[in-house]
Amino acid sequence: MPAEVNGEKRLPFKGIDGFRPKGYKAAPRLATCADYPADGNKLVSGLREALKKAGLRNGMTISTHHHLRNGDALTNLLFDTIKKMGVWNLRWFPSASFPCHEHLLRYLQDGTIHHIEGSMNGPLGKYVSQGQMPGLGVLRSHGGRYRAVQDGNVHIDIAVIAAPAADAFGNANGVQGQSACGPLGFALVDAEYADRVIVVTDHLVPFPCVPWQIHGNHVDAVVKIASLGDPGKIVSGTTELTKSPDRLLIAEYVARFVEEAGIMQNGFSFQAGAGGISLAFVAYLKEQMKAKGVKARFVRGGSTKYLVQLLEEGLTDYILDGQAFDEAGVRSLRENSRHVSTSPFTSYNYHGKGNFAAMVDVVVLGATQVDVHFNANVVTHSDGYLLHGIGGWQDCLFAKCVVLAIPSFRDRIPIIVDEVATLCGPGELIDVVVTERGIAVNPRRRDLLKALAKSSLPVRTLTEIQKEVYSLCGGAPAQPRVKKNRAVAVVEWVDGTLLDTIHQVVTSPSLH
Repeated sequence: MPAEVNGEKRLPFKGIDGFRPKGYKAAPRLATCADYPADGNKLVSGLREALKKAGLRNGMTISTHHHLRNGDALTNLLFDTIKKMGVWNLRWFPSASFPCHEHLLRYLQDGTIHHIEGSMNGPLGKYVSQGQMPGLGVLRSHGGRYRAVQDGNVHIDIAVIAAPAADAFGNANGVQGQSACGPLGFALVDAEYADRVIVVTDHLVPFPCVPWQIHGNHVDAVVKIASLGDPGKIVSGTTELTKSPDRLLIAEYVARFVEEAGIMQNGFSFQAGAGGISLAFVAYLKEQMKAKGVKARFVRGGSTKYLVQLLEEGLTDYILDGQAFDEAGVRSLRENSRHVSTSPFTSYNYHGKGNFAAMVDVVVLGATQVDVHFNANVVTHSDGYLLHGIGGWQDCLFAKCVVLAIPSFRDRIPIIVDEVATLCGPGELIDVVVTERGIAVNPRRRDLLKALAKSSLPVRTLTEIQKEVYSLCGGAPAQPRVKKNRAVAVVEWVDGTLLDTIHQVVTSPSLH
């Protein structure tokens, strides 16, 4: 672990629950109503004026959120504007990035952006992995991002919040307008703690904008633009189940495990993502719940039409939602009062007085790699390149039962390895690994092994599954070729300590 990251001293990982800070940390700046229009109209002429009024200067930290996903046009417009204003050496602090942000490579190359503290996907990940970014990237979970600001590790100078609907006072939500994306919870910490907050919308409504997910009391300026992005890439009309027989089998195994392990009981709770396996798991679980007459108390989202069906058919009392992944999820958030918007503060913040993540009975996650000790990787690919960010993955590891649902190999590259290339989740927090070739239960979970003792499910060890896959794929996968003396990014644990270092990939024709 590096002793410093971008000039700041850092602590190495001290074990789960090993680091417990005390005292008081960061707080929002003091302000007064006398500095704002008495009529509440904070509308300014454009993004340039808003940035100028916010005091934009070299070396600042600029934050954005990712709810617009791969349809986001605002972030690119933001940095185009900053470039024209002649400002440089900025820290970009997104809640996540997407391939659409390839546009920003030019600003990493010319020094407008010094480094990124947030996920680095697609072209951005490749650029960083090749050692071209001047500063170190910092990968945090969604909860870790909130914690970093709350704890004073990251001070946001200017937050720019994309709001699908807003009023001139700055109240905003994500469930109305042409760019509707769902809740805006991942921008909550930006609104609460940033020195200056700019809300940008393409759907300006009369006061009050209801519901308000962002409170105008936190907002300094409002900007109206023609479009925040491409609605077709913000949420999809349909979120599709996997059609792969192997992946459908994994989903079926997971659903059966949840029932046969005794987790699926009246009043239970679960969380699953929006990938093909997770969607299929929800579909299988739904039928099991109906057959057994079981109702969940709550489900944690990102919402999809499959979770919404559970709500509308009376199979769960509530959906506690941090995101929405399709139009059905956005509609439900807008119309159904039992569909509740949440944020990383309530859901994931490790330095809060408890959070929802630890209250979930079972969570189903993915991974790029898992090793024979149940340690897992979600940020780098088998070739060492940064693939995507952590998201809420780390935060979910504190659920009562954590299941990784993964194929045993991808593109003939085994997923179960001797040691993960990048450590994102300690193995003692991962309870079950489900593949199409069997289910491996962490030996620490003797209760689960006992519950499955008479099950017809194919319960095996990770080592047994690994050996079978190696024989099919021609042996262990090649190790990534990296420069051990050249760090390009670090992985934080949820408490802010450093969990692992990502090194520069040694490029070769075989990697392109």
